[in-house]
Amino acid sequence: MKELRYLKHYPQSVQAQVRHLIEHDGLKKYLLKKYPNPHAMRSDKSLFSYTSDLKNIYLKKAAPLSKVLYDGKINIIHNALGTHHFISRVQGGKLKAKNEIRIASMFKNIPEQFLEMIVVHELAHFKEKEHSKAFYKLCNHMQENYHQVEFDLRVYLTYRDMFGKMQEWAREK
Repeated sequence: MKELRYLKHYPQSVQAQVRHLIEHDGLKKYLLKKYPNPHAMRSDKSLFSYTSDLKNIYLKKAAPLSKVLYDGKINIIHNALGTHHFISRVQGGKLKAKNEIRIASMFKNIPEQFLEMIVVHELAHFKEKEHSKAFYKLCNHMQENYHQVEFDLRVYLTYRDMFGKMQEWAREK
């Protein structure tokens, strides 16, 4: 069986449960039971609006978002699920700062809880730069069951790695 690269930092007992689901064709059933439908944020505009709404609820004092978009160039193996950028430019005599979030375009067809987890993770980096205890506390504040959803997203990535896209979440463009 392939290595469970998205779950390698979890205890062996957890990995064994996932392997059991894989061997007994239960991984897909597990995911579809918990997350039956994909999200509706298909365009960059709707993703920007969704992300801005979350930012305005939980990070009111943070600088405004300049750009949020799906990026087909993000490779989940090397760049994780999304990226955040703090861009500073000198324009005239002033320093202009921009906050950007880019999410891998493969996440256009996933459940909203997964998308929310990715967005929350990237937004949390605007306040907490490192993956520290404070960072994960902020993530949990913005999404109550953040850790469970992150685990389930890793389970989905494992499924996708082994079997390809989950057609039940695929939509027409």
